[in-house]
Amino acid sequence: MKAVVALTAGGLLWAAACVEPRDATPPLPDARVLRAPDTAGLEPVPVPDLSTMSESVQRGLRERIEKLRESLSSASPPEETLADRYGDVATVLLAARYFSESEQYFLNAHTLTPMDRRWPYYLGHVYRNVGPLDEAARFFEQANQLQPNDSATLIWLGEVYLAQGRHDGAAALFERVTAREPASAAAWFGAGRAALAGGDRAQATAALEESLLREPTATAVHYPLAMAYRGLGDLERAEAHLARQGDVAPRPVDPLMSALGDLLESPEVYSSRGRSALAAGNWPGAADLFDKGLAMAPADPFLRYGFGFALMRMGDAGGAEAAFRRAIQTSPRHVEAYYTLAEVLDGTGRPVEAVATLRLALEYTPGHVAARTKLAGILGRTGAPEEALQEFARTLELAPANAEAAFGYAMNLVRVDRFQAARDALAEAVQSFPDPTPFRLALARLLAAAPDARVRDGRRALEMAEDLLESAPGLALGETLAMALAELGRFADATQVQRDVVAAAQQARLDDTVVRRMTENLSLYEGEQACRRPFGADEMP
Repeated sequence: MKAVVALTAGGLLWAAACVEPRDATPPLPDARVLRAPDTAGLEPVPVPDLSTMSESVQRGLRERIEKLRESLSSASPPEETLADRYGDVATVLLAARYFSESEQYFLNAHTLTPMDRRWPYYLGHVYRNVGPLDEAARFFEQANQLQPNDSATLIWLGEVYLAQGRHDGAAALFERVTAREPASAAAWFGAGRAALAGGDRAQATAALEESLLREPTATAVHYPLAMAYRGLGDLERAEAHLARQGDVAPRPVDPLMSALGDLLESPEVYSSRGRSALAAGNWPGAADLFDKGLAMAPADPFLRYGFGFALMRMGDAGGAEAAFRRAIQTSPRHVEAYYTLAEVLDGTGRPVEAVATLRLALEYTPGHVAARTKLAGILGRTGAPEEALQEFARTLELAPANAEAAFGYAMNLVRVDRFQAARDALAEAVQSFPDPTPFRLALARLLAAAPDARVRDGRRALEMAEDLLESAPGLALGETLAMALAELGRFADATQVQRDVVAAAQQARLDDTVVRRMTENLSLYEGEQACRRPFGADEMP
């Protein structure tokens, strides 16, 4: 009689056969295989060759394999305990990306405790990586049945559906997540690619832009976004995104997969866990994880960048600056490091250095919309509004839907006293952008108090301000309302509104320069004069 043992390792199929001796002496047990009692209904599992694995993986496996061996040798181990023993070995193998080697361990755990969601979920990831995809879909579907509406499961199942060409099914899954968790960059990433696969390029661009907004460092979003823009005929924006493509994809908040990171120590694991912490807004946790990864790979620019980003979010400007500079030294074309370094420099009162840093970033990636928008904003604030207008115009050529650039462009037209052009730009933006509120407020302010009489229209300004009372109440609107009333000659009403604004600003302890400007406008209305300065310096972007 022949006994055949199949071992899967690195995609190769090993077969070992032994012939039972004629004297019928029982064969010695094979140390390379762990067998459950025949009554358990479990398949034998191969013991992986630890000598080929890293030290951290070996440490993680040795004790777990021995505990499984002990459980299998006991008379009647509890099914839950035995399932956990199989699962313990499998999760270390999965964490180390030994997908095929983990498969049978997970299958045995699933056989023993079929209602434990961990096993079909992890099996979904095994088959997602090594196939077949039908099995990946089947196990993710089982995991979803055991815990319906788990976002991570829905996203990964959607990813499998996309890989299978089932874009309608994928779109429905991603839509369920975005409806419940609109901040999920991973769900928007999936929704955009599903829309692109279905031929809806407009919807694809909207979803993929949303994904980038939620996770700007996810460079993998740029390629499908470029394809969507190319399909719409916008070749310039397509080329801009192609220049920024990479392999960093947004990932869902995923407790089960994150738990695998606790099993091993490697730069890659710390990087992955650090990015998950960043996505969850856990800045100290992210900094700690990136720091641990840097202890193992100090020259890794992506770990260094993540560490700096976390420090920046924690308010440690000096530490963040040092980290970004070192990331750039290691990887001189790391555009995101230039961009965030510029944010730190600008935030610490060094706009000239920030401008120089952003110009370097744009030399490497001219289509980096965020960097160009940031550059334009700093130029406008530091006495170079004409240059700012050029940069904002270039940004809008690359990204016409960029509301920040559209607003900055209009405000810099105000800076150079081109009030008619500013009015027209704001009026167009009111019609073009999904959230027209900031544009409407700025337009009402311009209509109420522009120095150019050809622009002023007090009645229209008052109507717009009153329309905004419910949707955008606040001190800025109060000031706008007072300006419009004064322009119409209703100085007593303007005075009363402005007094309320000044009192609220004082109660809120706003900066003295803001209160002083508000008080100066109050004095104008008390003297029956209209305002001819629509925006204070503190209100300009």
